[in-house]
Amino acid sequence: MEDTKSSTSANDNTPKVTGIGGIFFFSDNPKETKDWYAKNLGVEINAWGAVSFDYRNINNPDEVESLQWSPFKKGDEYFSPSKKEFMINYRVQNLEALVEKLRENGVTILDEIATYDYGKFIHIMDAEGNKIELWEPS
Repeated sequence: MEDTKSSTSANDNTPKVTGIGGIFFFSDNPKETKDWYAKNLGVEINAWGAVSFDYRNINNPDEVESLQWSPFKKGDEYFSPSKKEFMINYRVQNLEALVEKLRENGVTILDEIATYDYGKFIHIMDAEGNKIELWEPS
């Protein structure tokens, strides 16, 4: 039987997705949508206009990670060139090697790796025309 825990251990540097970093979707009125979720479901909107769902890393319980959730104004160019109504941000490890693998596999890469205090990002398109945001946390 394969040991699945070892494939996600701190020593594993395989270029791959390790989780979901964010869920973003179109809304006719993002402010009203956020207000509805706050009033009815008790979610708290953070300084970036999103909701952060915090959780612990199973391999390092002292490490707190988060998933971001946010509605965007319908038609927001941030989702372009995708025509879909949602975008998922995947948390990844070893982003540079993953991008090389994606290039070798002929995946459409939309931009260059951008680095911020909170991590590195790049955007790609999947085979169904969904824009995907890849994020390697700092």
